[in-house]
Amino acid sequence: MGKMSQTVPPILSVHPSRALVDEKFKVVVENLPSGSPVTLHSLHHSEENDFWEAFGHYISDHRGTVCVAEDLSFGGTYTGKEPMGLLWSMRPVPGSRKGLRLRKRDVCSPMLVKVSAYSGHVAEGFTEQAPLASVLIERWYMAPGVQRIDIREKGVRGTLFIPTGPGPFPGLLDMWGGGGGLVEYRSALLASRGYVSFVLEYFAPGEQRSADVELNIFETGFGILKDHPQVIPDKVGIFGLSLGSTVTMYLAAESTVIKPRCCVCVSGSHGYARGGPLKGVFELMFKNSHMIRVDENNYQIWRDMGLGLTSDLSKKVDVGKINCPMLLVNGEDDQNWPTVECAEDIARMMQAAGKEHLLTRVQYPNTGHLIEPPYSPHFRATMFIMHNAKRKFIMLWGGQTKPHSDAQEDAWRKILSFLQHNLYCSPTLKAKM
Repeated sequence: MGKMSQTVPPILSVHPSRALVDEKFKVVVENLPSGSPVTLHSLHHSEENDFWEAFGHYISDHRGTVCVAEDLSFGGTYTGKEPMGLLWSMRPVPGSRKGLRLRKRDVCSPMLVKVSAYSGHVAEGFTEQAPLASVLIERWYMAPGVQRIDIREKGVRGTLFIPTGPGPFPGLLDMWGGGGGLVEYRSALLASRGYVSFVLEYFAPGEQRSADVELNIFETGFGILKDHPQVIPDKVGIFGLSLGSTVTMYLAAESTVIKPRCCVCVSGSHGYARGGPLKGVFELMFKNSHMIRVDENNYQIWRDMGLGLTSDLSKKVDVGKINCPMLLVNGEDDQNWPTVECAEDIARMMQAAGKEHLLTRVQYPNTGHLIEPPYSPHFRATMFIMHNAKRKFIMLWGGQTKPHSDAQEDAWRKILSFLQHNLYCSPTLKAKM
């Protein structure tokens, strides 16, 4: 095996070094001795002050080069030919707090990732040895020129993201799940892809809403988006995750004010009790809380709580009333909610109403509940704070890292394609960093 050259040090390059989070990069190391073991390592210091890392073990080729997009990793947090493994296989460094989840809070700044090359096949103690070379890269949710606007009006709280360019654009009302609060990163990314996106904080952690107030909030929020001068008023869709999907289906079926052009529902269900989507869902959950199980790690499994829903018509949104195209995206290993069973029941109900042509279903094996934008780390179990903010525990979401990550990449491509087909007549102009 050759020795490291003293005259020409190894060169590490990442292209592009500044990109949107859903864009691929290419990592190459050159000027290595041929046939030498090398470790590629990524490190991110999160806004919560935790460190996340991933690494792969490579052997340089006859030219003394490693190309992550083309070469196999023989060990590490991922194996095989994985161009983006240094991102999607990230995990908290050994000794970190339990139940961590990596989420960008300040979307106006990039996620900074340090990519380094180390001599040999290293599996621990990265901070204790000097890398051969390092590059700091930027991963953005917000493309240059995207505007971020705080909305606090008519009892509605949220953030509006407007794409760069003259407009007007299609709009998306973006709704997250049962953890509550304002989660902006998906909306920022959707705006970077050409949609005016309005993420709604429909309840703060610890807040209860009455049914009449909550419906009014969604209708007002949809109206604020639809009436914005940069939005094409008849091309507004709704995008929901988890509880946000239940709300999405409820609004599309029951609201006389909201007429979405299309809906995307990720890891959602059509179950709720009468009296509004939020109040009803929480009542239903408390009623069935005796059905919560725990696994061998004492992580909570909630999926059984929702299993009875499909047999009780009074606890379901009448999805047969939905009159717009709807995309359902689910993971077959969802441990939080029986989303696949719900999707099958939704398909039956829509077929009975003669609406099956409006429904597109995608589901992925070994994939959990938290289907995020591509190259986000997989979170099988994370700390969860109940909406009344009095209980903290680790929730099991499900999924296996590699298939879950593949699903996130494929689902995002299908979601963008579905939105483009239903909200744009002409091909969308893709933002580039």
